[in-house]
Amino acid sequence: MSNSEHNGKHFVIQKGKAICDKGTRFPNFKVTTHQKHYWNDADGKADCLAVTEDDLQFNPLAVPFGSCSVKNGQPCSFSPLGKWTKAYDKVKVMGKSCLTEISELQCAIGGKITVMNHGQTVEISKQNLKNADPFIMNEINPFFDFSNFIDELEEEESSFDFE
Repeated sequence: MSNSEHNGKHFVIQKGKAICDKGTRFPNFKVTTHQKHYWNDADGKADCLAVTEDDLQFNPLAVPFGSCSVKNGQPCSFSPLGKWTKAYDKVKVMGKSCLTEISELQCAIGGKITVMNHGQTVEISKQNLKNADPFIMNEINPFFDFSNFIDELEEEESSFDFE
């Protein structure tokens, strides 16, 4: 297994947030390169689109990073200098490398844009709970009867309400 600086990092999605080391606001990413690949979203919601190295816009489009310290507090006039660097070249969408939490983008004005928040959220499903080891769960929280909780969950799923 190869060791990569991307190991353990999340892919960035459109609802993630960017930060400029010279700015005052944190805009969302804006995917303009495709409308095809979504990270962890079977429904295909636009805010879960995969951000690629060629996605160079943010939402809001105008003054995305607020005030710019390079411009003495004047409004941001973001101007990308090339494409994102440190993109993960092992995973591509439409031939473009995907961004992870360590990706960077240089602004021609002088700021460095990085990923503040990748945008993905953890969601525990009922199946995750059913797959959990009751012994370990009870060790973690001895005041909670995990086995009883799973039994109630399964009863709830199998009961039908005809009213």
